[in-house]
Amino acid sequence: MRVTADREVCVGAGLCAMTAPGVFDQDDDGVVTVLTADPGDEARAGAREAGMLCPSGAVHVTE
Repeated sequence: MRVTADREVCVGAGLCAMTAPGVFDQDDDGVVTVLTADPGDEARAGAREAGMLCPSGAVHVTE
């Protein structure tokens, strides 16, 4: 799995950080930050869900 995020597209909704807090965080401006681009098995379901929930399409999860 590979997780990326387009910080230029992020609207700062925070769903990614709430859904997969070990994979995503937000900086002081609320913009997504990827904490781990290759999450372990325990975090993969959350990362996938975050990718589906992102309202701006900034979060990308590739299997």
